[in-house]
Amino acid sequence: MKRKISSDKKRAISLQLMARTTLERLDSLDKLKYPSNTLNDYYDILHNLMESLASLNGIKFSGNSAHKELIDWVCKELNYSDQRHIFLQQIRNYRNKISYEGFFVKENFIKQNNQKIMDIIHELIKELWI
Repeated sequence: MKRKISSDKKRAISLQLMARTTLERLDSLDKLKYPSNTLNDYYDILHNLMESLASLNGIKFSGNSAHKELIDWVCKELNYSDQRHIFLQQIRNYRNKISYEGFFVKENFIKQNNQKIMDIIHELIKELWI
């Protein structure tokens, strides 16, 4: 459920710093050795950056579909293509399967999509000016 809140710059900055810290840690590891963990970290980074953007805009999502709605909102706000929107939802779905079903991401998924994920991360960072 989407609701309007006061813009929260302090929370937004904290989420950005957490994303940056996770990205630095991830960059220090072999991303292909544990691809499920890598994808989980990438999702956490993306989610923190998207939550930061929502916080700055005075938007909060809650409930069972909060992550899906956050992605929908970000994609609309930033005029992302349908392909990018579908890709972000796919990452969310994989993350849920990892967390709740013990799903294993194949190394090849990380190899094929690493640059695409990093491009989105950098676009969000640029949008946030961190």
